[in-house]
Amino acid sequence: MNWLTRLFRPGPQVAVEQAQRRDAWLRAHASDLGTAFERARYVVVDVETTGLDLIHDRLIAIGACVVEGGRVTLAESFEIVLRQDRVSSKDNILIHGIGGEAQREGVEPVEALLRFLAFLGKAPLVAFHVTFDQTMIRKAMRDYLGLDFKHPWLDLAYVMPALLPEQARRYRALDEWSGHFRIGNFARHSALADALATAQLLLCALPLAQVRHSASYKDLQALEKAQRWVSWSG
Repeated sequence: MNWLTRLFRPGPQVAVEQAQRRDAWLRAHASDLGTAFERARYVVVDVETTGLDLIHDRLIAIGACVVEGGRVTLAESFEIVLRQDRVSSKDNILIHGIGGEAQREGVEPVEALLRFLAFLGKAPLVAFHVTFDQTMIRKAMRDYLGLDFKHPWLDLAYVMPALLPEQARRYRALDEWSGHFRIGNFARHSALADALATAQLLLCALPLAQVRHSASYKDLQALEKAQRWVSWSG
């Protein structure tokens, strides 16, 4: 498919009721990113996909949990499998554990994404290595909902080195940072389990940020931006 075909490709067919839910989410007021940690609500997210190709692979599952008032709200969690017309490869299934039957019997993608938006509200997002999660979710939102999903994201893969520069050369992956803080993971490569581990890492980051007079999501975004510059220039 060339660029001209993509440009004039018709948008997805969304039922009236589903379009109303999508549009209601769009109209909701955005969160104040300057709200102090102890009063803010963040949604920490992780995804599972058919592979690592940002263009050709597809979103299989979303896992998310809530950090609110400086705590992980265990009663608030979200995990959903999007129904797949084509089951992913056996090697891929061995990574995330979502078998062929579960993929075929997943929730219809439009409905799954609307449920995720309802869970998210307008809370800002947090992830570890944001680019992949952000791209896969945004692509699915565009393809199934016709939604240009522009939303605040924070990447702990840059925030943690900014807060602990002495550890930046030793720790790169989520597993390494989790090990440093003795954070367990009950099911590695499960979207919800990885989201929960990332949420616990965020809780470790918050007091470190406050020592540096960073007290809000907006402040952490500034730390991330500065660290990206350091990583690029170094």
